[in-house]
Amino acid sequence: MQKKIPVTAIFDIGKTNKKFLLFDEDYSVVYENKIRIEETVDDDGYPADDLGKITEWVMYEFDKVVSGNQFHVETLNFTTYGATMVHLDEEGKPVTPLYNYLKPYPAELANQFFETYGGEETFSLETASPPMGMLNSGLQLYWLKHQKPLLFRRIKQSLHLPQYIAALFTGKAASEMTSIGCHTAMWNFRTNGYHRWLEEEGLKNLLPPIQPVRKTQKIRYNDHILEAGIGIHDSSAALAPYLVVFDEPFIQLSTGTWSIAMNPFNDDPLTFDELRRDCLQYITIFGKPVKASRFLLGGEYAHQVKKLGNYFGRNPDRFDCESNPELIRRIVNQPENQTKLVLEKSAGSGPYPLQTTKKWEMGQFEHYEEGAHQLLLDLASVQADALKLAEGCRAVDQIIITGGFAKNQFFCRLLASMMPGKSLFTADVTDASAFGAAVVVKSTGQKNDPIKQKLKLNKIEPYPGLNISHYSWEKM
Repeated sequence: MQKKIPVTAIFDIGKTNKKFLLFDEDYSVVYENKIRIEETVDDDGYPADDLGKITEWVMYEFDKVVSGNQFHVETLNFTTYGATMVHLDEEGKPVTPLYNYLKPYPAELANQFFETYGGEETFSLETASPPMGMLNSGLQLYWLKHQKPLLFRRIKQSLHLPQYIAALFTGKAASEMTSIGCHTAMWNFRTNGYHRWLEEEGLKNLLPPIQPVRKTQKIRYNDHILEAGIGIHDSSAALAPYLVVFDEPFIQLSTGTWSIAMNPFNDDPLTFDELRRDCLQYITIFGKPVKASRFLLGGEYAHQVKKLGNYFGRNPDRFDCESNPELIRRIVNQPENQTKLVLEKSAGSGPYPLQTTKKWEMGQFEHYEEGAHQLLLDLASVQADALKLAEGCRAVDQIIITGGFAKNQFFCRLLASMMPGKSLFTADVTDASAFGAAVVVKSTGQKNDPIKQKLKLNKIEPYPGLNISHYSWEKM
């Protein structure tokens, strides 16, 4: 009989893709299944992830692997997107749909909340997050209490999504800091405890005890014994391997629809101007604050690439252009550049939130390549400014780019050319959040830990002789 491969099993629940991965003892992926689960609607008719179908899929996938002959699951952990809570009744069953963090938050209710609890500016400074409506997931509880009281009365416990998936296997409810610290409006970063509003609204008793994110417990699944973790927020999971391995200060730039620059070496309290410019704080696996800045990089990029492609008769679904340093130099040296990018999808977010939504006209460009170079140049400029916000007043020399834009050499080299004195790297790691969730429950931190071999960094070289550090999208 063939010996089973010992593995760490990870459920990685994203907004778009739901994944189940198995990592061997060297952190290599030996099995992966990825699906998309069709959205349903909540009780107000707004799109929502289908919690019932997610739960069914999770249990089916795990049962299939455990009952098979190929793998021996030694450890199990979970990572999911944040800003999402599951509310349970006295029998441990979900009371509400899985409310979408993009669902509009009633303006009058938000005003009532901030008037009661110190004003928007003071509250935002205490909780280290800008006001984001449902993205401040703790405010979902406030909304349920005040606008859906019949549903609210049935709630006996509220779990963050990673801990709900974990509880399906452990049978135990828990809270943990990477989820609590993810712009939930629950945590007071100044007092290092839950914010007083939870107690005053009678909501704190709905939250299970806080457990260490690296804690595991022995569970039995059918006749199988394994260690199970309690789950982790996906952004903190993606950062975790680098914190375990690297001692020198760095900023991780995690890219996708959103780019999030995370600086775990700056725990200074945020100013209101920084909050207004889309800065916030996360919490690491070691319980320390992470200064972060956000920009809708991928959202803006995909939108404008489609416009360029449609206008010039090129493929609207891919960036169809090689970099031309001479064209970059010509654009940068124009005395008055009237063709700069106009932010459409990302207006109101990122380091320049006061930009109003306008249209970027494609007809001003002679050809596709000119518009494409202008687009990437300006996105890199805005991203560089977001990185400087995350850096703060303490210099950080290393920037590690992960996610989709790490594969875009044009963008990466532009960014490196804009930031002389910084060393920029891309990382080879795929499935970064799942990898981090595995590291959290398996890594020993010892010299022979195979995690070190997995974190191979590739130096990004700026364009030779191309001095564009003075270029600024902001100075339009």
